[in-house]
Amino acid sequence: MRKVYYNPAGKLTILLLIVMAAQLAARGSAAQQQQPSSLKTSALESHEGMTISAQPWTDPVLYREKFKKKSPYAAGIVALQVTFRNDSDESLKINLERIRLNLTLSEDDHQAIDPLTSEQAADVITKLGAKNVGIRRFPIPMCGPQVGHDKKWTQVEEELREAGVRASIVAPHSSVQGLLYFNLQGQFDLLNSARLYVPEIVAIEKNHPLMYFEIDLSQPAQR
Repeated sequence: MRKVYYNPAGKLTILLLIVMAAQLAARGSAAQQQQPSSLKTSALESHEGMTISAQPWTDPVLYREKFKKKSPYAAGIVALQVTFRNDSDESLKINLERIRLNLTLSEDDHQAIDPLTSEQAADVITKLGAKNVGIRRFPIPMCGPQVGHDKKWTQVEEELREAGVRASIVAPHSSVQGLLYFNLQGQFDLLNSARLYVPEIVAIEKNHPLMYFEIDLSQPAQR
């Protein structure tokens, strides 16, 4: 009969390896959970059958995944991913041009930022337009100059347009999603006092205007 030798040291070694592997896995999981996210939770507001959610893109990685040519973020522009969800039985029309990003810098200092069109954003990104495009103090607007465009500009503008909000009418029980662009001139900390103001949405069939939406981007959504 073959003798079997008991090796307590070998058994102990295996046990230690198992314990070490478990500890490493636990540490990795804890580190992943504690890692701060640079992307804010979506903020939303809902009434009269319409729900609007907005999520500021504050992580440069998101821009690199979406924009292959040039990043709006690197040019000081923040993209807000918005979703317009229509749970009503009527088509709803959104006046995208009247949307504003309202900032409260102090009690006496308020600013409203117009959303940039894909053309205006391309001007800023390719350094063809004025840096203050899209920024205005109540109530005086400021517009950027008209400039010529080259192939590089065209490519940037196409990416911005494709990623943007491409429809202003939301059919019943459907949604529209895309990016809105705001020129913060790199001052992304201003989002801590920002509210997305959507003043004009109309139920088309009844020609009935909805109450305005004002979404506090400094607060996470209440689920």
